[in-house]
Amino acid sequence: MLVEIKEFDTVEEIEETIDKEISEIKSKLGNYLQRLDGIRMLAEKTKKVRQVVLKLAGKKDSAESFGEISMDGVNVVLDASAVDELSALESVVRSYQERLLKVQKAREGLKPLDEIGDAEGVKFLVVESDGVPERILFKIC
Repeated sequence: MLVEIKEFDTVEEIEETIDKEISEIKSKLGNYLQRLDGIRMLAEKTKKVRQVVLKLAGKKDSAESFGEISMDGVNVVLDASAVDELSALESVVRSYQERLLKVQKAREGLKPLDEIGDAEGVKFLVVESDGVPERILFKIC
């Protein structure tokens, strides 16, 4: 988790930054969703072919991944299949969806700050965790 502090002069700057982050997340999420749709069909075909081959061979389907190796907390998949890629993409999409919801919720939570208007002599220190605002410090200069 990355925690950082960003300094802003106005509430509008905070809102613009958050709106930009929301747009970027939506764009990336859209790209991953397109990739996910494409790979999903291939993964389903792969699963069906695997089931037929296993049935012909008289073997039961196993959830084991024989080409996966764990090295110091990083899993490496050798000769990744469409199913492996589908699983990875689904994980990424879920992560982006959760992040988008958090950023949108933070943006909604900032609406009362609009009432501040021109806050001359005030700096805003925004504490972010993985790009999601969690705390705002008003610093009177």
